[in-house]
Amino acid sequence: MTRTADLALRHAETVNGGTLPDLVTCASGISPSGPIHLGNLREFLTVHFVAEEIRRRGIAVRHLHSWDDYDRFRKVPAGVDPAWNDHIGRPLTAVPDPNGEFANWAERYKAPLRAALAEMGCEMVEVDQTAMYRAGTYREQVLTAVRRRDEIETVLARYRTKKPAEEGAAESTAEDDDAGHGASEDLARFPFKPYCRGCGRDTVTLTSYDDDTTDLAYTCDVCGDSFVTNLATQDEGKLVWKVDWPMRWTFEGVHFEPGGVDHASPGSSYTVGKDLVGPVFGGSAPSFVGYSFVGVAGMPKMSSSKGGVPTAAEALRILEAPILRWLYVRRQPKQAFNVDFGQEVLRLYDEWDALTRKAADPAKRDAAVLAWERASATASAGRLDTPKVVVPFRLLSSVADVTAGSLDLISSTVGNVGHAHDSVADLEPRLSKAATWMTSYVDPEDRTTVREAADADRLRALGDDEAQWLRILLERLPASFDTAAAGEELTALIYGVPKLARGLSLDDAPTDEVKADQKAFFRLLYQLLVAAERGPRLPTLFAALGAERIRALLGGAGE
Repeated sequence: MTRTADLALRHAETVNGGTLPDLVTCASGISPSGPIHLGNLREFLTVHFVAEEIRRRGIAVRHLHSWDDYDRFRKVPAGVDPAWNDHIGRPLTAVPDPNGEFANWAERYKAPLRAALAEMGCEMVEVDQTAMYRAGTYREQVLTAVRRRDEIETVLARYRTKKPAEEGAAESTAEDDDAGHGASEDLARFPFKPYCRGCGRDTVTLTSYDDDTTDLAYTCDVCGDSFVTNLATQDEGKLVWKVDWPMRWTFEGVHFEPGGVDHASPGSSYTVGKDLVGPVFGGSAPSFVGYSFVGVAGMPKMSSSKGGVPTAAEALRILEAPILRWLYVRRQPKQAFNVDFGQEVLRLYDEWDALTRKAADPAKRDAAVLAWERASATASAGRLDTPKVVVPFRLLSSVADVTAGSLDLISSTVGNVGHAHDSVADLEPRLSKAATWMTSYVDPEDRTTVREAADADRLRALGDDEAQWLRILLERLPASFDTAAAGEELTALIYGVPKLARGLSLDDAPTDEVKADQKAFFRLLYQLLVAAERGPRLPTLFAALGAERIRALLGGAGE
C-alpha cells in the first residue's frame, strides 16, 4: 500500500495548493443491504492500510466511512419472508429487521462488520447517510445539483449507452440510479429522488419542478398518492448515486477513495463523478484505486442478496485477525484472490508461522516481512491478539478432531507433546479457531472417528509380524502421557517398534526393511484405532486418546 499512499498524499498536496492539508481524508463507503462479505471487506481494508501507512509517516489522517443506508431496499434475499417485498423501494433504515434483533435492516448488517473490524484493529469515523440527509445537512448541495441539472445531464448523456425508456425498464442498480420511474421526459433525469411521503418508497413519477419555489411534485406509482416536497425546507429524498458521490467528495474533502474495478470503467460512477465534481460542486475527485474481486474457493462470485456468503465475522471464526488482514495487505488492490476455508487453512497457518519466525530476525526484513508487520499491528492499537504460546494449527485441529473439540483436552494433549503452557488462555485465540474449523468446516467424511470398541475381527486376523509389533508396543507403552517427556518417549516408541522387532535399538537408523515395516505398522494402528488407513500423527493421536483407551482399542495384546 506504500505506493497507493504516496499517490494519495501527492494528490492531497496538489488539491491543497502545494502543501499537505491539516487532515488527510481517506474514505470508504458501502450500502448495508445484506451480509458484508469478504469481497466488500476489501473496501474497508484498502482504505485502512492506506490510512495506516500515512499515519506511520506522522501525518494526520482519518478513515471516514459512509454507510449508504439511505439507499433503497432493492430485493428480498433468499431465506427472508417474501412479505418483505412490500418494503422494496424504501430506505434500508426504514425496512424492519426480519428477526427483530436490530433497529432496522441496515443495522442488522452493520453490527457484525463493526465487531469484525474492531477485532482486526480497524478504526474509522462512521457517517450514516440517512441521518445526514434527514438532518438537512446536504440541502445546499441538493439545490446546487438541481440548479445545475442541465450540466449534469450533459455529462451523463456523454456516457449513456441506453435510451431512457430502456433504462427505466431495467432493474435499478447503484450504477443506474439516474433513471426515473416513468417520469416525463424533462424530469426523467432529475438528479434528486424523493421517497414518497405516503408509503416511504422511491417508486415515484416526478410531475413538475418549480425553480423559483423549489417545489417538486410527484405521484407514487405504488400507493397512488401525490405530494409536493420543497427542496429548500424539507428533506424527503436523496441525490441519485452518480451525483451523490461527487457531492460527498467535495463536502467531506476526500483525498483518497477506492472502489471496485467496475466503478472505474467508462461511464461508471468514478468517471462520471470526475466530470461532475468540479463544474457542479467546485471540488476535485479523490485519488482512486480500483480493487479486484475476492472470492471463496469452490463458490461463485459473491452476492449479498443471494445469502450464504462468507463474511469477515465468519472468517474470523477460524482465522486469527492478523492472518485475515495479511490476506489483503500482501497483495496489490488490483490483484484478485480467493479465500479457502478448506484444507488450505492448514497451509495458510503454516505459511504465517514461518513468516512470523522470519520476521523475528532483523536481518531478514524484506517485502514479505513488511506485509507481516502491517498485518500484525496498527499504528494506534499496536499489536493485535495472537497466542502467547504458538502451537501449529494443524496440530491443534488434529487434536480437536479426536477430542470432539474439547478445549481442555486439546490443551492437555498439546502440552504432552511438547508445547508447554500455563493455561488454555495461552493458546487462544488459535485454540478455539482450530476447534471451530475442525468441527464446523471439515467435511464429516474427512474427519477422524475413533472406534468405540476394539475391532475383534481384525485383532483375531493379525499376522505374526503384526502381533509382535502390538506386543512390543503395549509392553513398553508408558502408563500415561501426561508429561512432555512421556510424549517424547511415546514418539520414539511408535517409530521404534519395527526396529525392536528386527533386533535393533530405538536409536538405530531405520533400514529399508524397517521403513517398510513402519508403514505397515502405522497402517495397522490407524485401522485399529480410527478404522481408516491414515489419520492424525500417531503420537498426537495417542496423546489425545490416553494410555488406557489405547490399550482397550488394541485389545490388550501382549498383556
